Amino acid sequence: MLAVAVAFYGMSTFEGPLMSIKSVNALSHYTDWTIGHVHSGALGWVAYITFGALYCLVPWLWHRKALYSQRLVEWHFWISTLGIVLYITSMWVSGILQGLMWRAYDSLGFLEYSFVETVEAMHPFYVIRATGGLLFLIGALLMAYNLWRTVRGDQPVDAAEQPRVAAAPEYRPGEYVAPAE
Repeated sequence: MLAVAVAFYGMSTFEGPLMSIKSVNALSHYTDWTIGHVHSGALGWVAYITFGALYCLVPWLWHRKALYSQRLVEWHFWISTLGIVLYITSMWVSGILQGLMWRAYDSLGFLEYSFVETVEAMHPFYVIRATGGLLFLIGALLMAYNLWRTVRGDQPVDAAEQPRVAAAPEYRPGEYVAPAE
C-alpha cells in the first residue's frame, strides 16, 4: 500500500503544478479534471497511507500475531486500486472533454454546445466514476471487516502465509524498553 500511496503522491504533486500552467489551466479550470486531480491525492495518497498504517498498527495495538486474513488485504488492495483508477481516469477524460466543449465556438462566435449538452456528454463518465467509487468502498469495507475480526481475536485464517508481526511492548511509565533486534 505504501508504494502505491507514494506513486499517487508523486503523480498528484506533478499534476498540480502542471494544471497551474496558464494554457492547461484555461482548459482544466472548473472541470472534472480538477476533481479527478483532488481525488487522486485524497484516495490514492491519503487513503492508502491510512490503510497501510491501520493494517500495521491494529495487530500491534491489540497484541495479535497476525491480521485475520492476508487474502482480504490483497482483495482490498486490488479492488480499491481498480476503483481509484476508474474513478480518476474517468474524471480526467470527462474534464478534458468538458473543457474542450466549453471552448468550442461556431462560425458566428456563439458557443457550439449548450450546458445541457455538456452534461449529457458526461453521463458515461459519471457511471464509470460511480463504479470506481463503489469498488473503492467495497475495498474499504473488506478492510473494516478484516480489522474487526483481528481486533476481536479470531484465529487468522492464513497465518502461515503472513509475515510475523511482533506485538508492541507493554509500556510502563518511567521504564525504558529497548527495541527488539
